[in-house]
Amino acid sequence: MMLETDISQLSKNPTDDQIKDAQLIWDYHQMHHELRSVDVGIGLGSHDLGVATFAAQLYRQGLFPTLVFTGANSRTTAARFPRGEAVHYREHAITLGVPDSDVLVEPQATNTGQNIVLTRELLAGQAGPVESVLLISKPYMERRAFATCQKMWPEVEVICASEPIAFADYLESIGDPGLVVDMLVGDLQRVIEYPALGFAVEQDVPDDVRIAYERLIEAGYISRLMT
Repeated sequence: MMLETDISQLSKNPTDDQIKDAQLIWDYHQMHHELRSVDVGIGLGSHDLGVATFAAQLYRQGLFPTLVFTGANSRTTAARFPRGEAVHYREHAITLGVPDSDVLVEPQATNTGQNIVLTRELLAGQAGPVESVLLISKPYMERRAFATCQKMWPEVEVICASEPIAFADYLESIGDPGLVVDMLVGDLQRVIEYPALGFAVEQDVPDDVRIAYERLIEAGYISRLMT
């Protein structure tokens, strides 16, 4: 099992060049899929409540009739979402106008593979086949979510989406640019390494993105790397 590096470090203040490298990786993580109607929307749990906000918006736009939130807790979300990511996401979506009856919860998943597999199992007990899904995630998690779903649920058509926010605005909203860069680097490592472990399908990584990734690792953005 691969674990995040346990490292104590001060929050970094990225240089302008490091922000440019991080922007390259941010752009790569996003799939730029054209949104359309699907059978089910799936909100992937995380620290980012914006996922639930955007999922509710897409539901209200009529892109899917059923919304599933999936996710238990991680060490970074336990304090914020003590009853579990999916439960809090569901409650938030209902306050934004999504009917209670149209929101399902998968509360056990602790990683992206489980998000997909356990949601697939949950939906298998519902009426009607699922042929297409819209995965809603953090902006820098789209590509990993796509690659994971292609591996774990290959028979379904998958479209990815995230809150439409510019990288600079996302950095400001989180309030810790160094942490965001760490997370971008960690997600890219998973995109690169998970296929060999059987967790995801292979994704082409452009040379400039790999070089930016390596530079950021050398600069010490490693707190979200796996060992």
